[in-house]
Amino acid sequence: MPPKQDYFKTMCQLVKAFGMARNRKELLDLIIESAITTLKAKAACFYLAGPGRGDLAPVAYQGLPRTFFDLDESPWARRVAPRVLKGEVFSSRDAAAELGLRWPEGENSSSIGAVLAVPVMVKGKNIGALCLLFSGPRDFSAEEPEFLTFLAQQAGGVIEHGRVIDQLRSETKLFLDLAVNLSSSLEVKEILRAMSADLAVALGVKGASIRLLDEDKQTLELVAAYGLSEKYLQKGPVSARKSIAQALNGQKPVVIENAATDRRVQYRKMNKEEGIVTILSVPIKTKERVIGVLRLYSAVKRAFAPDEIMLVTALALLGGLAIQNASLYLMCQAAMKDLKDELWSHRSWF
Repeated sequence: MPPKQDYFKTMCQLVKAFGMARNRKELLDLIIESAITTLKAKAACFYLAGPGRGDLAPVAYQGLPRTFFDLDESPWARRVAPRVLKGEVFSSRDAAAELGLRWPEGENSSSIGAVLAVPVMVKGKNIGALCLLFSGPRDFSAEEPEFLTFLAQQAGGVIEHGRVIDQLRSETKLFLDLAVNLSSSLEVKEILRAMSADLAVALGVKGASIRLLDEDKQTLELVAAYGLSEKYLQKGPVSARKSIAQALNGQKPVVIENAATDRRVQYRKMNKEEGIVTILSVPIKTKERVIGVLRLYSAVKRAFAPDEIMLVTALALLGGLAIQNASLYLMCQAAMKDLKDELWSHRSWF
């Protein structure tokens, strides 16, 4: 079993190597390699939860094929990884004998004995798991889970740093694309369709829609959508009073955690059939007047982060600006036509 000074040496080497790594995958591979080498493990895997979701996927692994770590194919992974995602440190001297864990068929699977897995934390939130597999049974010292937790924290930092960079790039591209569309086109429906698609893809949700308020009918009329079935889109008139009215009346974003049961939602049964769980509804404004809503639909329960809600709110305001520009253009066209008609009528006098 490695002495304490080996851990410190590995930490120093790892921090030094971080400055030379070229990308996020290379950093995660370094962390996994350090875990395997220092703790004399047979294999290791880093699991990451999807954004806003509880499902896990192996994003970096060494020592064994992916089938050993894939939750769909590996019974042991289905039992261990979700437990760790809940914040539990998992360790077993001989997992097959003690817990009846079954390994996938493959090379040297019968030699696997001990398992050690720790959660990956970022800002107090568990985003994944770092799992080690060992050849044969093994007793763990108190320092070994602590060292693996340190490595998991480094992995969490790498993931968070990458997430922030990716988010900045994605948001910059969203704003740039919308700015280009606003400056080059007055086809407001095309602008809104592109915006709803880009936003849904960037935030990893099932779909998006944009509805504008018909003040006479007090309904929300569909003008753009992405990722939603035709049956769902044609479900019937959407009432401004019955369909998440707080986004219109309160003029602020509203999150519906369960669209199939929340009474603020008008078509709850249709949401369930469509596979919609969480809805984010954001008002579209021109100046201080609410003219519609931008909605995002998630297929799983999702807690939208404050910066995500802020991004959607900002894009909704830009969408309102696009609508206002198109309206002003149409008004100018009508005014020009009236002016021409009037000039021709005056010329007929001479």
